[in-house]
Amino acid sequence: METEAQALPMTKRPSTSRFRRVCVFCGSSPGKKASYQLAAIQLGHELVSPLIFKPSIPSPNATHDGLRFVLCFALGVASCFSVLQVQRNIDLVYGGGSVGLMGLVSQAVHEGGRHVLGYSPSLSVYCVRQYITGESVGEVRAVSGMHQRKAEMARQADAFIALPGKHHLCCAKRRFDHASCCWFGYLGGYGTLEELLEVITWAQLGIHDKPVGLLNVDGYYNSLLSFIDKAVDEGFITPTARRIIVSAQTAHELLYKLEVPTAQLLFC
Repeated sequence: METEAQALPMTKRPSTSRFRRVCVFCGSSPGKKASYQLAAIQLGHELVSPLIFKPSIPSPNATHDGLRFVLCFALGVASCFSVLQVQRNIDLVYGGGSVGLMGLVSQAVHEGGRHVLGYSPSLSVYCVRQYITGESVGEVRAVSGMHQRKAEMARQADAFIALPGKHHLCCAKRRFDHASCCWFGYLGGYGTLEELLEVITWAQLGIHDKPVGLLNVDGYYNSLLSFIDKAVDEGFITPTARRIIVSAQTAHELLYKLEVPTAQLLFC
C-alpha cells in the first residue's frame, strides 16, 4: 500500500467519516432468511470499521479517460489522485430494542466501541419489559410518542439507512385508546416503510439534506423501487426526487455510496 501511495502525486491523507451518527430503520423480527440477520451485523461492523479506498489515477491517453482527467481537475476531486483512509467511527441512532435486526445492528455497533442511542415512547416501557427479552445496549431516551420519536431520531442523525423488517407488536392489548400501548410495538415492515418514506419526503421538501440509504438485501425492496420508478414514469415523482434514494445490496457498498460524493462516484 505504501508503494502505491508513494507513486501517487498526492500523499496518503487520513480522514474521518462525513457522518457522526447514522439512523437505522429496521424491525424487531430477524426475518426468515439468515441473510437479513447477516446484513444487520455487517451494517453494524461497517459503521464502526475503517474504510480504505484507493482510486487509480485517470490516464489521459484515451479520449474518455482524458475527459475524466479534466473533470477531476475541474471539480477538485482529491481522491482521484490520493489514497484516503477513512476511520468511520459512526454512532448509531435507532428505535431501541434488543431483539431481531434492531438487536443485531445495535449490538454490533456497541461491541465496536461506538455509542448507541435508542428512542422509546414512554408508554411502551411496560410493554418492553414484559414482551421484549434481553436488555437494550447503549443509551435509551424516553419520548412522549411515535411522532417525537421519529423527530428526535431524524434530528440526531446525519444519514438514514433502512434494513428489511417485519412488524412486531409488543403488547397483547387490542383497544386503541390512551390507556393502551398497542399503537407502539417495535416497528419493522409497515413501520420501517413509514419512517423511510417520511425522511424521503422531508428531503424532497427541503426540510433536511441528509442522505437516505436503502439496504436492499436479496432484493427485498425491489418491488418498492419498481413502484417508485413507476411513479416517476407516470409523472408523480420527479427524477430528482427519485435520486434521493441510494440503494445497494450490501452494507459495504451502501456505506461507500453514501460516504463518497457523487462527483467521485461518476468520475473516479
